[in-house]
Amino acid sequence: MTAVPEKPALEGLEDRWGSAWEQSGTYRFDRDAAAHGGRPCVYSIDTPPPTASGSLHIGHVFSYTHTDVIARYQRMMGKQVFYPMGWDDNGLPTERRVQNYYGVRCDPSLPYDPDFVPPHNGDGKSIKAADQQPISRRNFIELCEKLTVEDEKQFEDVWRRLGLSVDWTQSYRTIGDESLAVSQKAFLNSLERGEAYQAMAPTLWDITFRTAVAQAELEDKDQPGTYHRIAFHKPDGGTIEIETTRPELLPACVALVAHPDDERYQEYFGTSVTTPVFGVEVPVLAHHLAQPDKGAGIAMICTFGDITDVVWWRELDLPNRAIIGFDGRIIAETPDVITSPAGREAYAELVGKTVFSAKKEVVRQLTEAGDLVGEPRPITHPVKFFEKGDKPLEIVSTRQWYIANGARDEALRARLRELGTELNWHPDFMRVRYENWVGGLTGDWLVSRQRFFGVPIPLWYPVDADGNTDFDSPIAANASALPVDPSSDTAPGYDESQRGVPGGFVGELDVLDTWATSSLTPQIAGGWERDSELWSLVHPYDLRPQGQDIIRTWLFSTMLRSVLEDNVSPWTNASISGFIVDPDRKKMSKSKGNVVTPADMLVKHGSDAVRYWAASSRLGTDAAFDPQNPTQIKIGRRLAIKILNASKFILGFEGTDAADVTEPLDLSMLATLERVVSEATTALSAYDHARALEVTESFFWTFCDDYLELVKERAYDANNSARSSAVSALRQALHTLLRLFAPFVPFATEEAWSWWNDGSVHQASWPTTEEVASDGDERVLALTSSALIGIRRAKTDAKVSQKVPVEHATVTCPADQIDAVKSAAPDLAAVGRIANLAFTAGDEIGVADIQLAPVPEA
Repeated sequence: MTAVPEKPALEGLEDRWGSAWEQSGTYRFDRDAAAHGGRPCVYSIDTPPPTASGSLHIGHVFSYTHTDVIARYQRMMGKQVFYPMGWDDNGLPTERRVQNYYGVRCDPSLPYDPDFVPPHNGDGKSIKAADQQPISRRNFIELCEKLTVEDEKQFEDVWRRLGLSVDWTQSYRTIGDESLAVSQKAFLNSLERGEAYQAMAPTLWDITFRTAVAQAELEDKDQPGTYHRIAFHKPDGGTIEIETTRPELLPACVALVAHPDDERYQEYFGTSVTTPVFGVEVPVLAHHLAQPDKGAGIAMICTFGDITDVVWWRELDLPNRAIIGFDGRIIAETPDVITSPAGREAYAELVGKTVFSAKKEVVRQLTEAGDLVGEPRPITHPVKFFEKGDKPLEIVSTRQWYIANGARDEALRARLRELGTELNWHPDFMRVRYENWVGGLTGDWLVSRQRFFGVPIPLWYPVDADGNTDFDSPIAANASALPVDPSSDTAPGYDESQRGVPGGFVGELDVLDTWATSSLTPQIAGGWERDSELWSLVHPYDLRPQGQDIIRTWLFSTMLRSVLEDNVSPWTNASISGFIVDPDRKKMSKSKGNVVTPADMLVKHGSDAVRYWAASSRLGTDAAFDPQNPTQIKIGRRLAIKILNASKFILGFEGTDAADVTEPLDLSMLATLERVVSEATTALSAYDHARALEVTESFFWTFCDDYLELVKERAYDANNSARSSAVSALRQALHTLLRLFAPFVPFATEEAWSWWNDGSVHQASWPTTEEVASDGDERVLALTSSALIGIRRAKTDAKVSQKVPVEHATVTCPADQIDAVKSAAPDLAAVGRIANLAFTAGDEIGVADIQLAPVPEA
C-alpha cells in the first residue's frame, strides 16, 4: 500500500506504474500455472503485429485498446493470459522507408561493402529515386535490420505508455530467426503436400516496385480513360467494330469475344478477323463474361489488359503474346504472328515506349490507316492498383510461386467457409466480408515477391551441363537447417564452388509475400513445432483482434494456413475494430495526410483519457476524431481525475468495509451496483467493451454526484448509529468500481487501489454480484437522487447557495413509491439542510414546495 497523496494527480502515473508492472511481472504469462491448470485456464490472443515502418497512428491506439480491455478482463477472471506482441518488419513498407530514410536503393548485382556509410540518415530531405545510391543486397538488408529495430523501440515505448498489458517476454519479429524458420517450414510443408507450386503465368505486376502483387493487395481507383472505337477486318471486306480503353495492346490481341446469346455476333463465332495496322488473324469466340451492353458488345482479348483477359485466355486456351515488360514499357521482341513488313514496322515504333506513349502512337497509326472510328470517348472507370503503389498495375508473364487457397479446390473452399461460419465474429455482421472474399476467389495465392528484405523462399535449382537452370526440379532445404538464405547458403549436396556453374546450382532469389509470414502469427508466437507444451496451451487461440480492412488478407490467410496444417480454425473468436475517420468522416490514412500520431496526445491528455476515448466505441464501428477538439478524450481525463478524487474522499472516512450495511439507501446503492456488475460482466464476456464502460460510468457519476452527497453527512457523523453502514457501503462500492474500471483506465485505478490494498488491481479478481449482493430496493437510490436534483434545482432557481438551510420542503412521488423514498428521508434532509421534510402523492417525483429558512439579521 502507498500513502494517499494530498492532491491526487494523473501526471506521472504512466512512468510510475509502467515501471512497477514491468518489475513485478504483473502481466507475465505464468507458464507453470497454465500448465498446471491446462488449456481451460488459459486465454490466448493472436495479437496483430504492427508494421514497423515509420510511426504508429491514432488508429493503432484505437484498436489495440479494444484488445487490451479484453485481455485485462480475462486476467481478472482468473485466466492466464497469453498476450504476445510482434513486429511486422519485413516487406515492402520497410524497404520504402529505408530507401527514403537513408537515400539508397538495392542493386543485387553490386558486391557487399563492409564499410558502407549511407549518404543520409533520416534528415528529412526528399530523396528522388534517381538520386538514391545503389548498394548491394546485403548492405540494404543490414540497413533494413538497423532501422526496424529503432522503429520497434519507439513503438514499444508508445505501447508501454498506453498501458497495454502485453507480456513483453513473448515478443517476436517477423524477420527474426524463429519467424523465418516457421515461415520456411510451413512453405516446405505445403510444397511436400502439393499445395505450393510454381508456374509461368499472367501476374499482376507493379512497375514501380518491380514486384508481383497478390489478389488481396489490389485496390480499385477511379481513373480517367478513353474509349477508342476500332475496326477489325472481316474476310468479306466488311468490319467488326470494338471499343477499348487500351489500343496500345492491339499487337497483343489474340481474339475477339462476345456473349454466346448476343444475336449480333452469333454468325461470326468460329470465324476470323484481322487486326488493323498489325495484320494478324484472330478468331471470334463466345464467352459468358462478355457484356452485350458494354461498348460495342464485343471486346478484343489481349495478353494482358486486365484480369478478365486472363480469365478468357485461360478458359479459351488462347496463345500468349505479352508485349509489356517488367518496367512497364513495350518489349523489343516483335510477336511472331506479326509477319507483314508494315505490321513489323508499326510495332518497331512502339518498342521502348511506356504504355501511355505507346497508346498515343497506336492511335496515330489507326487514324492514318482509317481504322479509328469516330472521336475517342472520355470515361471514368475503376483501374487496378497495388494498394501501396501509385501507378496502374500491368499484367506480365513471370515464373512465380503459389499456394492453393480454395480458388480451384472446392473442398478446400468449402472447409474455409465452414470454419468461417463456426467462428464467433464480434460484431457478427463482419462475417459476410470473409464469406464474400472466400466466395469471390479467382486464383490461388501468389506468395513470391521480387523484393529483398523478406523471408527467403528456401529453395535452390540445379543447373544442367549446358548451364540451363532446371526450375522444374527445385532443391528443398533440410528442415533441420532452417532458416536458410539460398542467395548465400549452399544447396544441400553441393559446395559453394558449384554456385551458378554448369552441373551446379543457383539459389532462389525471391522472397515470400509478407502475408505468408504474418499468416503464421499463431504458430510463430505459440511455439508450433518447437514447443509442443506451449502450443497445446494456447492453440487454438481464444481471440484474433484486427481491423476490418485486413479480413481478406490477414484473417483469411491465417485461417488458410491453419486449415492446410491442422484442418482447424486458429481461433474461436474474431473481434473486428472499425476505422478512425477525420471530422469529415474520411478514413485516416498516411496517403491522405490526415493521420494523427498518438504520442503527443498521450502526453498532453494522459493515457487513461485516450484509452477511454478508444474504449467508448463499439467493435466494427467507425469513430470520428478531431485532434483540435478531442471531446471524448477530455471526458475521459475528467473521469480518471474523478476516480482519484472520489477514492481519496471515501478513504477519508474512518471505518471498514466489513461492517454490516443496514440502511435502505446503502442497500439500494449496492443493489444497483450488483446489477451494474452483472451487466458489465455480460457485456465484456460478449466482447462489448463499450457497453461495459457505459453502464459502469453511468453508475459512477450517479454514485459520486448523488449517493456520495446523500450519505456524506452520515459518514462524517461519529455519533450517528448508521454511520458504519454508510462507510462500509462506500468502501464496498469503491472496491468494486476500481476493478470495474481497471481494464479501461488502468493507471488511475492502480493508483487509487494502491492507497488501501496490497498487490495490483490488475491481478485482483473481477467483481461478482455475490460480493455486493443485497436485498435492497434499487428504487430508493433512483428516487432519492431525483428528489435531490429537485431540491438543488429549487435552490438554484431561488439563486441561493446549496448550503442555505431549508425550513420546509415537500417531495411529491407516485403513491406506490412514497415508502421507498421516505426510507432515505434522513439522508435527503441532511444533504438538503431541510428542517422539516414531508412527502405527498403526486404524478412524478419532484418538489411541490420549498421554504428557505429566514436569513439571520446581521
